Amino acid sequence: MKSAAVVNYSPEKGSVEIREIECPTIGDEDVLLEVANVGVCGSDLHQWTADHSWPVNYPVVLGHEFGGTIAQVGPRVEGWREGDRVVSETAAIIDSNNPMSRRGMYNLDPTRKGFGYGVNGAMTRFVRVPSRILHHVPDRLPFEYACLTEPCCVAYNAVVKNAHIEPGDRIIVLGPGTIGILCAAMARLCGAEVALVGLEADRHRLEIAKQYGCEAIIGDAKDWAMERDGLGADGVIDAAGASITLKIALNLVRPAGWISKVGWGPQPLGFNLDQLVQKNVRLQGSFSHYWPIWERVIAMLASGQLDVRPIIGGVWPIEQWHEAFEKMHTGAVVKSVLRPI
Repeated sequence: MKSAAVVNYSPEKGSVEIREIECPTIGDEDVLLEVANVGVCGSDLHQWTADHSWPVNYPVVLGHEFGGTIAQVGPRVEGWREGDRVVSETAAIIDSNNPMSRRGMYNLDPTRKGFGYGVNGAMTRFVRVPSRILHHVPDRLPFEYACLTEPCCVAYNAVVKNAHIEPGDRIIVLGPGTIGILCAAMARLCGAEVALVGLEADRHRLEIAKQYGCEAIIGDAKDWAMERDGLGADGVIDAAGASITLKIALNLVRPAGWISKVGWGPQPLGFNLDQLVQKNVRLQGSFSHYWPIWERVIAMLASGQLDVRPIIGGVWPIEQWHEAFEKMHTGAVVKSVLRPI
């Protein structure tokens, strides 16, 4: 049986198209997942526009934010059965013997390969998924929301695990994309005052961020950073897809503050890091997520504590992937969701 799939077939710009692919064959410890919904990530757009900074195994089916129903289980799979509603983590291939995997931090296993660049992803009807990275989705949580568990986990890791927010902190988030808005929402849930910073072209996204109780700033956030005592923000979350924002973060953060960098930027820095030293600032990278984060975020989504509805700009059938990509690329919507069936 063949299904339509959104395939990134070469490293040249625009090398994405719909192709018919065979249904994958699963291994003993895998499940065959029938995809209900799959989110379009900024990394999918970067592979489409060929300005990404990670290796890709071409051709590859895009999509790593997904949920659906188990259609088939491998003979050695335990705890799962056909018909279960699930979402999947992104770590499709890991080395279980790697020291980071043994510590439970398999997201940092250097041999890790994820859906949508290392192995075929979920922008198609069926995807092969290792059972070790599945999580139950409660019946009350619709798949068009559940499929966004992954970016919510990225934000949780950057804000909760890799930053030190206390209630009353003043936090600046740079970059009002999906991850930036979700980071701002997470920081608000931690009890912080939050300002989300973008450009004039981001005005629509910044308006959406206001629904999470955030201050929206276009351009320079220096005045907001200095408002309390003239020293700067307690922390800065850099969620922009450009390297230069790290320089901005260093200007905005207070002495002995912190920066959590979650946004990718392939450009060379082109500036010195003296402020990092002079201000005694902690610079923390934040990558991906792991098992307990997923369980916590699913609970937050199911309870309504975290609401992703404001960022969803629409749901498109898989054949209309190009429109969904364009809407996100131009900033018309924050998050596009695809429906393979």
